[in-house]
Amino acid sequence: MAALDVEWLYLFDEIYKTGSVSRAAERRGLAQGTASIALNKLRTHFADKLFSRTSRGMEPTPHAQKLYPSLRAMLDLLEQARGERDEFDPATAERKFCISMTDISEIVMLPTLLNHLRRIAPKVQIGIEKISPESPRRLESGEVDIAVGFMPQLEAGFYQHTLFRQDFVCLAAASHPRIRDSVSKAAYLKEAHIIVSSSGTGHSIVDKTLDKHGIRREVALTLPSFLGVARIVAQTELLVIVPRRLGEMLASQENIQLLDPPIKLPSYSVKQHWHERYHADAGNVWLRRTVAELFSQTRKP
Repeated sequence: MAALDVEWLYLFDEIYKTGSVSRAAERRGLAQGTASIALNKLRTHFADKLFSRTSRGMEPTPHAQKLYPSLRAMLDLLEQARGERDEFDPATAERKFCISMTDISEIVMLPTLLNHLRRIAPKVQIGIEKISPESPRRLESGEVDIAVGFMPQLEAGFYQHTLFRQDFVCLAAASHPRIRDSVSKAAYLKEAHIIVSSSGTGHSIVDKTLDKHGIRREVALTLPSFLGVARIVAQTELLVIVPRRLGEMLASQENIQLLDPPIKLPSYSVKQHWHERYHADAGNVWLRRTVAELFSQTRKP
């Protein structure tokens, strides 16, 4: 073991967690070529391939799985002896974070976050991907750092922190010939509607509540996201129900009016989520705190 470089062991740990040599290199601040050389030295030392490339990323071999608990325990002891975990300095960090979020959050939250990061963490990069059924696995593997949205399906092993509550508004064109300032249930039912099917949002609440009250809309258009909905509403007579924060932002960009829905719809919580494996990771902690400071009153992510 004297021939092993401790940095190689940290690299082993990151590859094991993320399933990616390049992502492990980013987390350790290494060039990918340097990380590849270190991995080859580990393979030589342990006389095993350790990780094999698969469709799911770099999967550990059986021997690597046997090694991991002992190596992780060794790293924990080293960190304990050092008396502190790695620190994250946003002013100098060059790390890339991946955030899984909804198209709503892209519109409502992302510009504010990016402007803030350009000021305090100019070398930090952000990658965005849509929340999907794969998001829990990608949070667990470290391919995604945090997810922001409505994810009630998450099970044990995940942390969450509420950012804000969200309710709903109805959008109609400002020039709508029959809708002015308010919409009754009867008037709502006479109009044609847009529905949006987008994972990671609370929009399923709308459909369930309307069904519960026996409201059957005439659906003229189904969209996969909210990105083009304001322009369509502004130029047609279609109505759509959207989360309030999104509606307020869209109303500042398009010639549309905001109306209270014809029945009271439940609100829901928009949260940030992360896996317990990265709860103490210094960069992940910093990112979560930054998101909380920008978008919520709570400071405990």
